[in-house]
Amino acid sequence: MTLPGDAHDLLLIIDFGSQVTQLIARRLRELNVYCEIHPFQNVTAAMLAEKAPKAVILSGGPDSVTRPGSPRPPREVFELGVPILGICYGQQVMMEELGGKVLSGDGTAEFGRAFVTPADEKLDLLEGWFSTGREQVWMSHGDHVAEIAPGFRVFGTSPGAPFAITADPGRHFYAVQFHPEVHHTPRGSQLYENFVRAAGFSGDWTMGAYREEAVRMIREQVGDAKVICALSGGVDSSVAAALIHEAVGDQLTCVFVDHGLLRLNEAEEVVGMFRDHMNLHVIHAQEQDLFLGALEGVSDPETKRKTIGRLFIDVFQKYADGIEGARFLAQGTLYPDVIESVSFAGGPSVTIKSHHNVGGLPEKMGLKLVEPLRELFKDEVRALGRELGLPAHFIGRHPFPGPGLAIRCPGEITRAKLDILRKADAVYIDQIRRHGLYDEIWQAFVAILPVRTVGVMGDGRTYDYACALRAVTSVDGMTADYYPFSHDFLSETATRIINEVKGINRVTYDITSKPPGTIEWE
Repeated sequence: MTLPGDAHDLLLIIDFGSQVTQLIARRLRELNVYCEIHPFQNVTAAMLAEKAPKAVILSGGPDSVTRPGSPRPPREVFELGVPILGICYGQQVMMEELGGKVLSGDGTAEFGRAFVTPADEKLDLLEGWFSTGREQVWMSHGDHVAEIAPGFRVFGTSPGAPFAITADPGRHFYAVQFHPEVHHTPRGSQLYENFVRAAGFSGDWTMGAYREEAVRMIREQVGDAKVICALSGGVDSSVAAALIHEAVGDQLTCVFVDHGLLRLNEAEEVVGMFRDHMNLHVIHAQEQDLFLGALEGVSDPETKRKTIGRLFIDVFQKYADGIEGARFLAQGTLYPDVIESVSFAGGPSVTIKSHHNVGGLPEKMGLKLVEPLRELFKDEVRALGRELGLPAHFIGRHPFPGPGLAIRCPGEITRAKLDILRKADAVYIDQIRRHGLYDEIWQAFVAILPVRTVGVMGDGRTYDYACALRAVTSVDGMTADYYPFSHDFLSETATRIINEVKGINRVTYDITSKPPGTIEWE
């Protein structure tokens, strides 16, 4: 399938395994520049000719260019005649490939915060920098450039990197030893803005343009066939469904599987919005008895997940089989999923996983995939959702796991515990919204604990469940820290839960970060 990004000038990011390569792409997307990340092994002369990038960025990486067989780009990269920016390992690769020299060790390693001072000569890449005489940057290198390549000059130095900023202005080749993509380099975004301006990008990568192009391409791919979509109510599947519906209308059928593990009124809200207000064809598969029956007596968290996943596939296939002429399956795959799926095996970044939101179904059912969001980051998906007219409160929803409340109910799951949990969670989220904190938090929820405690309510003894409140801040969910609620907020929330939710008499707050804990309890 042709993708919307194909209609835009491309900035190619060649990845050498840095843990922050995705941040480079995020910075560029914020500047309305279309970019793609490709691992270095996949970048060939033929690929460069096909992609015809307007500029290239060489990422950082954990290897050493002094090691025989270390990662390198094809020589043709430097013959494209386009601006190139090398970052950390990318700078060292440029120096080695173009005639300079890199050394290991020798006492000039730098890790963490450093300060770069400018040379006397001006450089277009550094416009807006050095207004106070020096710039804070983030270093992370053991090797260092010992001799710059012919044609390059020095434009900035740091205590551990005498060639912290180098450039060959005539060829528009730039190389920096630090990482401008991380927030510890405060004016890093300015450096990227200067680079894309020098490369001549017009900044036409907007969600309005993406919407128009995606609609046209979905129509070309699908033709007059039917499309089915597993609608979870999460942001990704919701935006994908809305976009595909705009493209093919009644050819789309959404299947919303209600497994009895949803939050309070969630099924009614999701089905109501898509069926009643957006006029989508939605099958509300009410399979609560099937799922809860299979989970009866199950307390092991992995068994819970596998049971729910297996039943979901069975149920989805049952309803999908009844849709005559269905040839496509819609998924809300995002660009970070794609990046991880193509990450090079055995290479510097060994986080490899294949992503199928409805695992195994496309192959099993003989369906082709429609993945209209596979070029987008999460914040871009939210922007596209706004462009499509989805309600703001829906677009900004916190992530909700596929197994639902099952993994927020440690121990055995019962209908009674789920009812208590739903009510407590609703009170907690209402408190967060009332205090204007919802958008500051990545994810928040209540877990009902597999213990009962003694309490005193109305001069009487109670023996009810304890619950734990959880709220975290995060960028991508890979790491997280607890949200620092005030004691007044926690006290007020605990009082409301105990007063309004029969079955809970004790409230705790989970202050575990990730790692060592996970965001969810199971």
